[in-house]
Amino acid sequence: MAGDRVEGFIKTIKELVKQENVMFLRIEPTFETSEDELKKLGFAKTKDVQPSKTLILDLSESEEKLLSQMHEKTRYNIGLAQRKGVIIKNSQFPIPNSQFEIFWNLMQQTAQRQKIKLHSKIYYQKQLQIPDGDLKMMLFVAEYKNQVIAANIVALFGKAATYLHGGSGNAFKNLMAPHLLQWEQIREAKRQGCVQYDFWGIDENRWPGITRFKKGFGGREVNYSGTWDLVFQPAWYRMYQLVKRTLS
Repeated sequence: MAGDRVEGFIKTIKELVKQENVMFLRIEPTFETSEDELKKLGFAKTKDVQPSKTLILDLSESEEKLLSQMHEKTRYNIGLAQRKGVIIKNSQFPIPNSQFEIFWNLMQQTAQRQKIKLHSKIYYQKQLQIPDGDLKMMLFVAEYKNQVIAANIVALFGKAATYLHGGSGNAFKNLMAPHLLQWEQIREAKRQGCVQYDFWGIDENRWPGITRFKKGFGGREVNYSGTWDLVFQPAWYRMYQLVKRTLS
């Protein structure tokens, strides 16, 4: 069934390509499809842009059930943050620039601590500048004594919530604010009618600490097929790849 949908989609794209000067089409399927199906349609595997392995939490369960399915330590840390007085707030478009700057500062601290590479500052800034519509971009923050100590970006689209980016400060780590922050995001997603919560990326080798944190909330592991390109102008595409390799 998925193969039929993709084939119909590609046929439509190819017709549009005749009218536009398109070099290649890039897709990252989030439905079940095999590599053989994609190759048959003319796609070639390329370096993944987004994580191809993730955790999906079923939000149709009650809050009590969701809590019971968590790792015992995760559940304890949520309660600890509550007892210590951590407060969770959220906002959506328009996000004040002052809040964004706090988020960016926390992201930089996290990147240095976890040894991970960030996108450019404007990448995150533009996400939070998307006006509310079918897609809602929300900024969640954890405060302790009126100081923001952790902040996350969550996207809500249709019946799905996706945890995109998050950062926490080097101070007050003993308060376990990221655990409570994540739990309140899950609760808010349920309130807004979402039926699934996507933790958006796990990898035991590349991000062991982040992966361990996410797995503590439960959910089922999902493996997508990754990033694929359908090339329409081979010569220009080869030049594009060469320039990318030179700049990386």
